[in-house]
Amino acid sequence: MRLLHTSDWHLGRSFHREDLLGAQAAFADHLVETVRAEGVDAVLVSGDVYDRALPSVDAVRLYGETLTRLAGLTRVVLISGNHDSALRLGVGADLMDAAGVHVRTDPAKVGEPVVIGDVAIYAIPYLEPELLRQPWDLAERSHTAVLTEAMDRIRTDAAGRTGSKVVLAHAFVTGGEPSDSERDISVGGAANVAAGLFAGADYVALGHLHGRQRVTETVRYSGSPLAYSFSEEHHRKGSWLVDVTGGGIRSEFVEAPVPRPLARLRGRLEELLTSDAHERFEDHWLQITLTDTNRPEAAMARLRRRFPHVLVLGFEPEGVVPTAVRGWSERIAQRSGPDLAADFLTEVTGEPAGRDACALLQEAFEACRQREAVK
Repeated sequence: MRLLHTSDWHLGRSFHREDLLGAQAAFADHLVETVRAEGVDAVLVSGDVYDRALPSVDAVRLYGETLTRLAGLTRVVLISGNHDSALRLGVGADLMDAAGVHVRTDPAKVGEPVVIGDVAIYAIPYLEPELLRQPWDLAERSHTAVLTEAMDRIRTDAAGRTGSKVVLAHAFVTGGEPSDSERDISVGGAANVAAGLFAGADYVALGHLHGRQRVTETVRYSGSPLAYSFSEEHHRKGSWLVDVTGGGIRSEFVEAPVPRPLARLRGRLEELLTSDAHERFEDHWLQITLTDTNRPEAAMARLRRRFPHVLVLGFEPEGVVPTAVRGWSERIAQRSGPDLAADFLTEVTGEPAGRDACALLQEAFEACRQREAVK
């Protein structure tokens, strides 16, 4: 059985105000051509199809066109991620089954596989712990608890089946390397789960983290098909082509087209404008940090004469502690929503946010995420 594992399309997302819909359409073309050329039996899409719960009309159109093209060539198994509205994405799922497009957004169906040949494919959509704690009678509210219950249901069904077992899931698995472009899914301060939860599966097709990576040989992220932050400048984007056999798996990574390469440069303005060493970056999307002692005048305009695709400009003068001059985007990198709200509270009141206030902020952010999940 030949599978193509992809994830985190984030249709409708932009990159520092640059419209990416054309690049996402080019990836869709690449995906369809890969399916045709490689004789793929099923495409696995591991969540975050859209960038937000209420996607744009153009994003919805691209999604529909892509599924239609894929359905003419192969089977598709697709789950909702934490950016998707499970309710909206799941509309018409029963009807699409007949066309060979299997959209799985309902947690109640995690133990019901899509069977293709001798392979049972189990689809675990993104599971919001608070929403499932009571329906599933869980002892605690955590990602580990909901995924453990989901895998228990899968193993119960799988015990009565022969052939290979494949699992799709949208989660942050321990050992995975995050980037700056994923949305925080922490519950009670914890976002990640152990790879061992998926024991028994011949292949686990993960979504959520945007970098291609092997957590174990059989537990993998395909990563996003495009870069969505400058922290991904060295990522190789694409999809895993996986052959699942009775004796294990064979795989190769199929690289996706790159609309424009990324780079991060730093240095004095004059050196950046004149050095031949930077010539190869002239067509890149750039994040540039200037290190001049004094902030140069009209720096962005001057840089764009040589580098027309500069998107982010920072200033860190040499000899000055960087934390004293970091820009807003740098200061909030890797900080969660509750952390930023606590910072704001500290700024307003002049006193550090206390334990009770931080707990209330955490609860409020989780409540907002839960409300978005059921829209």
